[in-house]
Amino acid sequence: MLRERAGWKRVGREHATGDVPDAGDAGRGARPRDRGSERSGDGSHARVPDDLTGAHRRAERAERADAPAGGSAGGSAASGDGGGGGGGEEAWGDGLIARRVDENGGAEQFAVLPSRPASSAALMPLAYDGNLRSRLDALRELVGLSRTRLDSGTLAEAGRVLDEAAARRRLSGQHTVVAIAGATGSGKSQLFNTLAGVTISETGVRRPTTAAPIACSWSDGAASLLDRLGIPGRLRRRPLQHPDSESPLRGLVLIDLPDHDSAAVQHREQVDRILALVDAVIWVVDPEKYADAVLHERYLRPMAGHAEVTLVVLNQVDRLPGEAAEQVLDDLRRLLDEDGIALGEYGEPGAAVLGLSALTGEGVGELRETLGQFVAERQAPARRIAADVDAAARHLRPVYVTGRRTGLSEEAREEFADRLADAVGATAAGEAAERAWLRNANRACGTPWLRLWRWYHDRRDPVTGRLSTRSQTDEEATARQRVEQAVRTVSDRASAGLPAPWALAMREAAVRGAQGLPEALDELAVRAGLPPGRPPRPGWWPVAVLAQATMTLLQVVGGLWLLGQIIGVVPPNLGVPVLLMVAGIVGGPLIEWSCRLAARGPARRYGHEAERLLREAAAGCGRARVLDPLAAELLRYREVREQYARVTGAGLGTGTGAGAGAGTATR
Repeated sequence: MLRERAGWKRVGREHATGDVPDAGDAGRGARPRDRGSERSGDGSHARVPDDLTGAHRRAERAERADAPAGGSAGGSAASGDGGGGGGGEEAWGDGLIARRVDENGGAEQFAVLPSRPASSAALMPLAYDGNLRSRLDALRELVGLSRTRLDSGTLAEAGRVLDEAAARRRLSGQHTVVAIAGATGSGKSQLFNTLAGVTISETGVRRPTTAAPIACSWSDGAASLLDRLGIPGRLRRRPLQHPDSESPLRGLVLIDLPDHDSAAVQHREQVDRILALVDAVIWVVDPEKYADAVLHERYLRPMAGHAEVTLVVLNQVDRLPGEAAEQVLDDLRRLLDEDGIALGEYGEPGAAVLGLSALTGEGVGELRETLGQFVAERQAPARRIAADVDAAARHLRPVYVTGRRTGLSEEAREEFADRLADAVGATAAGEAAERAWLRNANRACGTPWLRLWRWYHDRRDPVTGRLSTRSQTDEEATARQRVEQAVRTVSDRASAGLPAPWALAMREAAVRGAQGLPEALDELAVRAGLPPGRPPRPGWWPVAVLAQATMTLLQVVGGLWLLGQIIGVVPPNLGVPVLLMVAGIVGGPLIEWSCRLAARGPARRYGHEAERLLREAAAGCGRARVLDPLAAELLRYREVREQYARVTGAGLGTGTGAGAGAGTATR
């Protein structure tokens, strides 16, 4: 019965691989050629054929159906990833069919390792801890806040990390996907086969040998992970070692990648694509190429932050005599340290560095033990995502952090208000208000004869207005230039120290706010330049007016008295009328001079008040049109800085003020 089962399995293998013996070989029972077989440590051989065609698979199923019941139970289909959801043959190839050699040299015997349906635990999605979830949420918020300020290329890496983190979270958290990467001839495929205990990946002298990534899973439920990597079912295998429940590598999904230095461009593209998706990487180097510049500059150095999910294996140590292996390992550690990769030594987190020989098996046990502990922790997926977030944060640092003090200081805001006040002529308006108050006081408290003379003088020399019109035009042009200069100055100060995108956003906000600002200030100057009506009068003003009227009355009475004496109406008496006239003539100017002295203080206060009102109005207009938009941009920058601090996992000292002139004290 066993020989019959071996016969139909052998036919299926021969159809699948194309190693069909000729008629003579079939009659003699000769063994077909097996170029891909290698001897494993326990003396067993295994061969994994290429993909079966649909017709061959249907033939196998038909032959199995015709087999005896006992044989069919032991020879069930060697496919079946319980989590694949698309049928065993769609999810897995025929890697479970392993060829074993009879120790007595007899005919080959074939065994089929049955697969078991995936348990519910194997299909549990990945769970991130609170810290990582918070960092991912902060990165998502950061990208959302920055879309209007940064170009899509700058945010592309952060978006990719968010997408991959979400995609990985929906998949199995019980599996750890580890890629084996290396250069041509490093022996990574041989190490892959040694770990699997089955000749899965082809090895040989022809380069490149590995043309497409091959997967080997130590437990069921990994089909969705491999679908994410784009590895077809025909390239998915299972190891020939232990049952799932007993395997020390249960949960491991091992990927053999093409050579990263392959001459074929598509091979390098495959490597780069899958390296961005796996949970961890085993870099296999050999004594000849461990210092290769391409490896260090293109892969190891850029992925220095992924040290906790990186293993570096020096293969082919059997070729190094004496203590040469330790010397090469020490030099390899030195190069990794120069690349910025933290080494996991003395219990510290970091990359593990091992020396082994996939050919002789030396050190493979230590690697298997390290992998077993690594997989059992089930922390690699989260560590990989955290490292990706760190890398995205480092990539975004130049657009969020400059190391300089940023913000709009109180001094800069006051200077902006002063420049607008000068542009609108607040000082001149205050002086004009002061002169108007004094002029009003002179008119009210001055002598009637002096007011009459001033009125006559104004009538005699009227103002043409030509000079004032030209002067007004020049003043308007000068005022516009002052406003533009004030806006440029405050925008430069507000954007100083900010990263380039945010500095540009600050300048654009200032330019938008400055549109129409000179016209608004001109209208404001007309509306708020001088208070309507006459200036307010102090309490002593009526007394001064009454005294001036009394002095005028004395002059009139004294003059009429003298006139009456001259024409003989009044008896002659020069003393009293002359005294009255002298008192009126001297008292009037004296009262006017006294009122002028007394009016200086109120006039000055009145001018200052008018200047203050105009300054406040100009400052309010500038604040609403320029400073508030700048403050909004600064607040937005503070928000993204806070989110960036959460993304990095370390607090960044932010001290951004709020309000119209919000200033920041961030570094």
